[in-house]
Amino acid sequence: MLNIATCIGIFSLLQRCSASWLPQQPLWPVALPKPAATSNLPLIIWHGLGDNYQADGLRALESVINETIGPTYTYFVRIDEDASADRQATFLGNLTTQVEKVCEDLASHPTLSNAPAVNALGFSQGGQFLRAYVERCNSPKVANLVTFGGQHNGISDFQNCASDDWLCRTWTGYLKSNTWSSFVQSRLVPAQYFRDPEDLDSYLDYSNFLADINNEREVKNSTYKENLEKLESFAMYVFANDTTVVPKESGWFAEVNTTSTEVTKLQDRPIYKEDWLGLKSLDKDGKLHFRTIVGGHMQFGEDTIEDVAKEYFKAK
Repeated sequence: MLNIATCIGIFSLLQRCSASWLPQQPLWPVALPKPAATSNLPLIIWHGLGDNYQADGLRALESVINETIGPTYTYFVRIDEDASADRQATFLGNLTTQVEKVCEDLASHPTLSNAPAVNALGFSQGGQFLRAYVERCNSPKVANLVTFGGQHNGISDFQNCASDDWLCRTWTGYLKSNTWSSFVQSRLVPAQYFRDPEDLDSYLDYSNFLADINNEREVKNSTYKENLEKLESFAMYVFANDTTVVPKESGWFAEVNTTSTEVTKLQDRPIYKEDWLGLKSLDKDGKLHFRTIVGGHMQFGEDTIEDVAKEYFKAK
């Protein structure tokens, strides 16, 4: 049985090991007066590990989007109204209950629930969490889903520690050796999208989150596929120089052999060939977009957001 000290130690580890997961926050200019009203769909944004829904960088991003395509109602997903607790929930919590809460919050939101549809933007782990929302709930319905540096096929390694950071290294060793315990799978967020291609049996047996939303178990959930197929577009942005997400190709649902480093692209995997999630259907209809950003994890500038907003969030 693990005690409170154990939890605190793990939380300390994740804090130390996740600094580079935070999005780079460029010093964008103060927003100018907004243009005339538009018919843009509301936008839902889910932040990444170590961030919170009130972060200045997210507010700056909102301003850039409004300046680029006109007024756009933006909702920042939160697990807790308290910013500090919301940040902690990116490390500690059960993803099944977290996604359920977001489903309830969005379905009861007076603006979002009355919109014809919404658009969605997910940063890092927020990308696969938004996909889970689409698959499991999708009310309000998502029109365009965009993910930045997501881990759609999971991570095969946890963040590295500095050589002299013995606390981090100690807890990393613990986390790696206890990944599939019920305690870890129900409480530590990154562990719930851990996936080792060389130990798929354990993954399929014990994964609390990713194995389910990727429809990898023998019994498939047809609703997941049906809901994803309703997307008008699903754009997946991968950072070319990403060393934080291991492997970075996970952002495109690709699989990387942990020994040989051989990459198996999505189109060559059963998840696509047998269309477990509707990705093949989306691809055949030209709705599945594979995009690359030059730079490290979550390192992008205003021009990238402007381009994304014009292509995916601007009313047609």
